[in-house]
Amino acid sequence: MGIIANNDNEIRIYYSSETSIGKQAYAYVVSSEKKVLGIDVSKTKVPGSHWAEMAEALNVGIEKLINREHPDFVKHYGNKNIDLDQHDWLRILENHPETLAFPIVLMGKKVIKIKSPSDFVKYMEPNTRHIEDSNQ
Repeated sequence: MGIIANNDNEIRIYYSSETSIGKQAYAYVVSSEKKVLGIDVSKTKVPGSHWAEMAEALNVGIEKLINREHPDFVKHYGNKNIDLDQHDWLRILENHPETLAFPIVLMGKKVIKIKSPSDFVKYMEPNTRHIEDSNQ
């Protein structure tokens, strides 16, 4: 990671509080024992350079960060199979962050896409209560 500062003692989560997966993923991350910086993309403008850096770290194109079935995407852009360049996809995320397809977690040098709220559990430290509870 280059532009986005990373810290091994802090977890950053980019999520939308307007989606159920965003709210649930945020709750899982906050339950970890590390300091959490929650970036609610529905309330905080995220620069295109950050989106680009996260997409690169996830090894996906920027268009993969966007839920093309989201009602706001369909309302503004119509056909979910539109063909845009990377710059245009960045503009969509900047102008319509509610279309973020999934929460993104940054833990030190790890970048994780959260497709279901419990995806984060496997990345938590072994000494957290969620891991301990699952071993009992």
